Amino acid sequence: MLKEPRVGRVKTRLGRDIGMVAAAWWFRHQVRALLRRISDPRWNVVLAVSPDCAGMVSRVWPTHLPRIPQGSGNLGDRMARALRSAPVGPVCVIGGDIPDINAARIQEAFVALGRSDAVFGPATDGGYWLIGLSRVRAIPPVIFSGVRWSSQHALADTIATLPDHRIAYVACLRDVDTADDLN
Repeated sequence: MLKEPRVGRVKTRLGRDIGMVAAAWWFRHQVRALLRRISDPRWNVVLAVSPDCAGMVSRVWPTHLPRIPQGSGNLGDRMARALRSAPVGPVCVIGGDIPDINAARIQEAFVALGRSDAVFGPATDGGYWLIGLSRVRAIPPVIFSGVRWSSQHALADTIATLPDHRIAYVACLRDVDTADDLN
């Protein structure tokens, strides 16, 4: 899940600390490094981009990676759309602002999906850097309903929307939202 790194439109909380230009620059370079780290022949990387039109034609991201528009709505609406657009089988969604994601972390999530219905990579702030679903059954229509995004409750709220799912967890990582997170 990626936003085009436009000044003032991406990483705005970080931008309030270090400046909007610096925040957009950090995000652009962080995502380029992330895409190199997670490239692996065992899975397909698809970019869910925002804004829809500009993201689909942006020259910022590698042209060899397929893209889908995120569409409208809150983060849950957009993640649900990305999960539902994937072919049947295991699928993981990650954000672009987590410096410690690499192919080994993604592989851990796919292994966990071999014995679970859902997998989460918790973030240190109460959210999560990864959600994965085994996709052997339909995605619940209420997934992400009532989630308090950008809060310490995001992970717990999301798990509550999956009451009959076997849940697995992988490593807890930090995302970058503020200047303190960069240290």
